[in-house]
Amino acid sequence: MVRPIAPVKSIMYQSPSPKDVYAYSPGICALENGRLIGTMDIGGAGVPRYFKETVPFGIEGWRGCGQVFVSDDRGGSWRKTADFPFYHARPFTAGKSIYVLGHAGDLRVIRSDDGGETWSRPVELTQGENWHQAPANVCYVGENVYLVMERIVGEDQPGWPVSCIQPVLMRANVHDDLTKRESWKLAEVPAFRDVMDEDKTEYFGIPFYKTGRVDPCIVAPGRDCAPLGWLETNVVHIEDPQHIWYDPTGRTFHLFMRAHTGRTGYCCVAKVVEQEDGSMKLELEKAPSGKALLYLPLPGGQMKFHILYDSETKLYWLLSTQATDSMIKPECMPSNRYGLPDNERHRLQLHFSKNCVDWCFAGLVDMGETPLQSRHYASMCILGDNLYVLSRSGDSSALSAHDTNMITLHEVENFRSLAY
Repeated sequence: MVRPIAPVKSIMYQSPSPKDVYAYSPGICALENGRLIGTMDIGGAGVPRYFKETVPFGIEGWRGCGQVFVSDDRGGSWRKTADFPFYHARPFTAGKSIYVLGHAGDLRVIRSDDGGETWSRPVELTQGENWHQAPANVCYVGENVYLVMERIVGEDQPGWPVSCIQPVLMRANVHDDLTKRESWKLAEVPAFRDVMDEDKTEYFGIPFYKTGRVDPCIVAPGRDCAPLGWLETNVVHIEDPQHIWYDPTGRTFHLFMRAHTGRTGYCCVAKVVEQEDGSMKLELEKAPSGKALLYLPLPGGQMKFHILYDSETKLYWLLSTQATDSMIKPECMPSNRYGLPDNERHRLQLHFSKNCVDWCFAGLVDMGETPLQSRHYASMCILGDNLYVLSRSGDSSALSAHDTNMITLHEVENFRSLAY
């Protein structure tokens, strides 16, 4: 029998109405005093009813999206401290403040200067743009913080617009006020379809299903596949001087992205290089042969994953979704399986790596009893010797593996002992 290394420790959020109020987008960070900050958002037709009495920050017409929770007993219990009017948010620290950054069309951010008890009004960092992301990692180098949000461009993409996403690396000094637009520098990046050449993917089986460049394809009744794309980006700064991709100037940052290809086991990778004038530009990485490298093997790269660097072990830790049945014919999938065969969401796994390329299995964090009962879209942080994981989870009352009804906390004790 498979024994999860971190079954559910606590439930941060549970839907009051699982069939029409759904739990999404968990994000987590740890403060120096040991407090955990958790964020998430809710969606579904029941949200307006659920929040009909709530008007945070005095914003009339707001229906409720995100919530902030705090825990002072390492996730044993949680207390909600705020609602906020945006999605796909992540909490992170900079200087003496905590920020929660997400989007509602434009990028929005709130700040707390008292450990997450009270929060500023939301501030828009952009105007008239369309953004995307899921709570991903945050990277600190020197006095700067780096993270990625994703701009959606183009109006001609029907359905899921992953081919139109620009993964925008954002940089700010940790001592600045990050609720001000001028505190942030944004990289210049193309969308996926502007860099992808399908003729160069022969012998990789990508795309797995015959999608168009713009239009999705129907692979079975009720199951379609969007065009190729990338999304839900993590940023990695390579610290090892012996690594092939190491930049001695420290100005190169690698972006690791969920690869939407119709199959499992690959992520997308690109790099952003800081220029002499402080600007940042995205380009594809290359192998020593000179060949462009867009796809890279990564366990769970077909779904949202989270990469975390541990300076004590000098290892990267990967939280991702384990696939077990991606080769089933789509028309043979049971009705309770969500999406395409590569879209399993009920097994959450942990790996480690010294180079972000070769991954060693560390353990199965947790798993649902059935494919309906998700453990996925998780975020993690380090506090002392333990790893704390917030998962978008479901039980038997969840509507689907995608539209879940819980956010659960999992504690991997002495996680560094799992390395070998």
